[in-house]
Amino acid sequence: MSSSYVQNLIEAVISNSNSESWTSAVLEWEVEDVVEDETAQSSCVCGKENIRYLFTIVNAENGNTLFPIGSSCIQKFNREDLNEVTSVKEKLFRLFHAVKENEFISLDGDFFSRKLLKHLFDEGAFIPNKHNNHDGENDFDFMLKMFNMRKEPSDKQKAKIRAIIVISIKPFLEEQLNSKIIT
Repeated sequence: MSSSYVQNLIEAVISNSNSESWTSAVLEWEVEDVVEDETAQSSCVCGKENIRYLFTIVNAENGNTLFPIGSSCIQKFNREDLNEVTSVKEKLFRLFHAVKENEFISLDGDFFSRKLLKHLFDEGAFIPNKHNNHDGENDFDFMLKMFNMRKEPSDKQKAKIRAIIVISIKPFLEEQLNSKIIT
């Protein structure tokens, strides 16, 4: 990112913050939402063009919003919590597209992370059904256990992983993200 982009970001953040210093101003902001511009025709508040993931951040102290802001600018805030949120949100979109295209999805770091699985659980993606004894947490626990396993899952475990993706995760992603894609 060139210095003019950084300067534009700093000015946008500080002018919409209560604090007048960068180090304090960045502490006022939280990620509120994200949409995906599949054409990458959008520009960040810093001026950088061709961004794909368009985040909305909100100032928790005064309610001001900045949109669109790219994940690379959010990383400039040097806040681990914001970096985690942006990473999970971007992984959700990548997983969504892979599921939608019927790609082979393995339970590994290409599409999943512990934080993504926890986010899916917290947001209600693991629905209660007869296969999980009507408790979605059973599916979450299974997926987390399989993700953490060092060895290759058995064929039976792979089948269960695929079933959970198709029965629970795919419909959740479709419901949550279909309206958040700009084509």
